[in-house]
Amino acid sequence: MDTKILLENGTNELEILEFTLAGNSYGINVAKIREIIQYQPVTPVPNAHPSIEGIFMPRDTMITAIDLKNCLGRGESEPKGLFIVTNFNKLDIAFHVEAVLGIHRVSWRNIIKPDVTISTPDESVATGIIKQDGKLIIILDFEKIVSDINPETGLKVSSINELGERKRSSVPILIAEDSILLNKLIVESLKAAGYTNLIHTENGQKAYDVICQCKAEGSLHEHVRCIITDIEMPEMDGHRLTKLVKSDSETKDIPIIIFSSLVNEEMKRKGEALGADAQLSKPEIGNLVKVVDGLVAARHLED
Repeated sequence: MDTKILLENGTNELEILEFTLAGNSYGINVAKIREIIQYQPVTPVPNAHPSIEGIFMPRDTMITAIDLKNCLGRGESEPKGLFIVTNFNKLDIAFHVEAVLGIHRVSWRNIIKPDVTISTPDESVATGIIKQDGKLIIILDFEKIVSDINPETGLKVSSINELGERKRSSVPILIAEDSILLNKLIVESLKAAGYTNLIHTENGQKAYDVICQCKAEGSLHEHVRCIITDIEMPEMDGHRLTKLVKSDSETKDIPIIIFSSLVNEEMKRKGEALGADAQLSKPEIGNLVKVVDGLVAARHLED
């Protein structure tokens, strides 16, 4: 199956691959997928997490295979079906699924964020829900699934301590991140690094609303002099936010850092085309601070 369907940059759309497990439909962002291959035997790893089936090496690259059915509490998968081979946060991981049904092109505005009655920020592995052809497709949070198996794959907040003693900075930074947990960790990390003038929003649309309000009030310089954004977010994604900011004469000089698990070579090219000033993979929280430092110094953002 071709997973390289091209989208124009900054359209606020994505492509969701629909697959099945235990009779239910789930989805994954096509941008995370390297390839889809037939199930093949794997080598078990001693003392591994129960959801890890083992490892295998197609084309001399070692890949960890995860039993997604087991992760979702639906039992264990049969030795058949497919592997969805993914790449995010600089990791190559294969997720074992039963079948793949197709690809749907959708707008981030049409993705419903699960409410607190069915998910909590710390426990949910669902990032959104779409209605397609009369059925509901649950988009899974693959980053959380992997970090629950091995927390070392998540944000390396401890790297902030390695930066040593730091002076406080009043430069105002606007953050767009839909994960409540990651939003909190990013804010805490930036504060620990000395950046205390922060506005954090839950998606690109909310961040753009802040920018528009500041423009209307003539207070943009006081409130937004650097932007950190995720890519995958409901309502408006980070690429659309970047395109809007960089195509506006009033905001084009505001540095934008894309901080996302989706940052790979292909996505970097998209971000560069949109005008992003820097792009980092999500585990690199220490590097994020260093990039902010560099942009602040280069643009003379401090008063």
